[in-house]
Amino acid sequence: MALTIRIQQHGGPEVMQCIETEVGAPASGEVTIKQTAIGLNYIDTYHRSGVYPLSLPSGLGQEAAGVITAMSADIAGFNIGDRVVYAGGPVGAYAELRNVSTARLLKLPDDIDETVAAALLLKGMTAYYLLHMSFLVKPGHRLLVHAAAGGVGSVLVPWAKSLGAFVIGTVGSEAKAEAARKSGCDEVILSRHHNIADEVKRITNGMGVDVVYDSVGKDTLDASLDSLRLRGLMVSFGNASGKPPPVDPAMLMAKGSLFLTRPTLAHYTSTRAELETAANALFEVIRNGVVKPEIGQRYELRDVAKAHADLEARKTSGASLLIP
Repeated sequence: MALTIRIQQHGGPEVMQCIETEVGAPASGEVTIKQTAIGLNYIDTYHRSGVYPLSLPSGLGQEAAGVITAMSADIAGFNIGDRVVYAGGPVGAYAELRNVSTARLLKLPDDIDETVAAALLLKGMTAYYLLHMSFLVKPGHRLLVHAAAGGVGSVLVPWAKSLGAFVIGTVGSEAKAEAARKSGCDEVILSRHHNIADEVKRITNGMGVDVVYDSVGKDTLDASLDSLRLRGLMVSFGNASGKPPPVDPAMLMAKGSLFLTRPTLAHYTSTRAELETAANALFEVIRNGVVKPEIGQRYELRDVAKAHADLEARKTSGASLLIP
């Protein structure tokens, strides 16, 4: 039997149930993983609450690392005892033991710890496509990163700096401002005390930024658009404050012929080659010290309700883990 988190209905953290489940033999194309660390991501709260509805009943979680303990006879390229990690695919990572397809499974290099991989794979691959594919960041580009001390932000900021960008971060507290500066932000704006767009224009001498990375959503939509330079790009990749209102295309023209995209990791790692490129790029920046893993919180799997409550209350910094 294995401890597993399930939901029977959408709602607050209290809808998550800790149950014991029987994990059968892996089906064709699957391996069984004894999970040692599970990544906690804001998208998990969307699945739980129904912002992104799931077919119920359902598990939760999209990211974990562990060791292969069993495998179907048709598996090639993996062996029992391999340390592995995955991010994306069907939900259900909140579990001690799980059968998963090898389609999105990656072997861990010897020098990458399982806790680091589980904490950073989804966030790190997100940072990779944001910096290299949604917008190709080059030396001299000016960036605005909302929630700069959060999970994705704490990876994206130092990676962007290594590419030669000038990074402005927004945060909600002085403590997070210090964390954002430490990770590499050139300037930090306290979003609760300042007009973000006015501060961006002041910092950039009225020019605005080339790209805004916005994971906050409703509360920052207008500020993000107003912070952009002529023909700048807004990348909306999350809704931490709720879904932003619909955008009138004519408004994009009026504000400077702006561009707006709403990407998702699945579309940027849709092939095995893309998945491995993104993961290997992340492993390399961890290996060379550009990205220094910051695991700010560790929760026992049974304490998942507290973990979700802390995440939604913006009490966390860096990455968070659930430990089976």
